[in-house]
Amino acid sequence: MYIITQNNQTGIVKIKSVSQGVYAKVCLNDGGSLQELTLNNLPLIVDLAPLTYSTTYASALLFPFANRIKDGQYRFNDQQFQLNTNNKEENNALHGLVYNKSFSVTHQSAHKEGAELIMEYDYKQLEDGFPFPFKMRLKYTFTKTGLDLNVSVINTSDATFPFTIGWHPYFLSQNLDHSILKFESGHKLNIGDRNIGLDLESISPIDSVVLRNKTLDDCWQLKGTDVRFETPNYKLNLSSSQADNFLQVYTPPKEHIIAIEPTTGVSDSFNNKLGLKFLEPKEIFDITWTLKIHTN
Repeated sequence: MYIITQNNQTGIVKIKSVSQGVYAKVCLNDGGSLQELTLNNLPLIVDLAPLTYSTTYASALLFPFANRIKDGQYRFNDQQFQLNTNNKEENNALHGLVYNKSFSVTHQSAHKEGAELIMEYDYKQLEDGFPFPFKMRLKYTFTKTGLDLNVSVINTSDATFPFTIGWHPYFLSQNLDHSILKFESGHKLNIGDRNIGLDLESISPIDSVVLRNKTLDDCWQLKGTDVRFETPNYKLNLSSSQADNFLQVYTPPKEHIIAIEPTTGVSDSFNNKLGLKFLEPKEIFDITWTLKIHTN
């Protein structure tokens, strides 16, 4: 049986099933982010201490933009906007506006074979750099060998706004040097100063990246919807319900940890337009990332 507990003081929700070897920890006050995940007794997402959430953005939902916006500036509909440059070292806006917001649980259910947790955040602050209200809904569905993360966003304003969206999970490998990423790509993002995306360049088609002795902060345009992460003790498949996807891969300064980030756009998308989408008034955008594991 699955059990869901919520601590209203800390904003932490825990999902647990002893019989299925499942444990999850969601932090409502850090953008509803999934801070820990164990499936079938395999730790997949773990506490990154001494690294902090404010520097890792671990499992954050990245909206209305994934990655960076150069100098926090962009132009839309003949109007200039200035976002907060929360990435002070590079003077960029980084990872959107919801990663540090507080979500409210609207529904939860637990049964023998799984659990479901739904939460919402209503963006009404109308920050200078993004004066477009929206409502975001996250739905986590947990099973013994899988996770579905469904994200839906409704434009509650009376104006169309630009956006990209992404998810920033870090995964644990028993040995990253003996792990491999599998995905198909024929284009890679050119990244300039301050990690700003410039354009896509054609590359020789690839279907895998061996992670031995690799330090990565790279972005590829995916040909398909699936990414496979093969480690010594499990294989993980991460898929997107959207057809057009990018993959950002980052190795932080912590052993055997790798960020595998599915996104619909790239660094500086509000300016270079790569992957940029638009949400019309009262329109809903919906995406589901599905994670499945197989033990070796």
